[in-house]
Amino acid sequence: QVQLVESGGGLVQAGGSLRLSCVVSGTPFSFYPVGWYRQVPGNQRELVATISSFQTTDYSDSVKGRFTISRENAKKTVYLQMNDLKPEDTAVYYCNSAPRLELLTKGDLSSWGQGTQVTVSS
Repeated sequence: QVQLVESGGGLVQAGGSLRLSCVVSGTPFSFYPVGWYRQVPGNQRELVATISSFQTTDYSDSVKGRFTISRENAKKTVYLQMNDLKPEDTAVYYCNSAPRLELLTKGDLSSWGQGTQVTVSS
């Protein structure tokens, strides 16, 4: 079963930066696409970035140009570099991994980590 441990969140002023990390275990990490999600209480979880096993990346319109997803297969870790943060980026951020990209897009995955809180003050 996949295990996910997110870290790197915190409190930052608008315009600042944070780098999130997520260690993934229990899957053939280097062969699977990985995604970063965020969730605000009362709202559905939103997929904000994905990276394929071939390093192809994709972003939601809300973060495009500000966030960068990357992966380090040797460490089974995925990163999310977040620049020019805005108050609307405040959320709990989660990562996940799945055999196919469409599974990440659907978000209907059985295992989730504890997430890491990002709070952006104005």
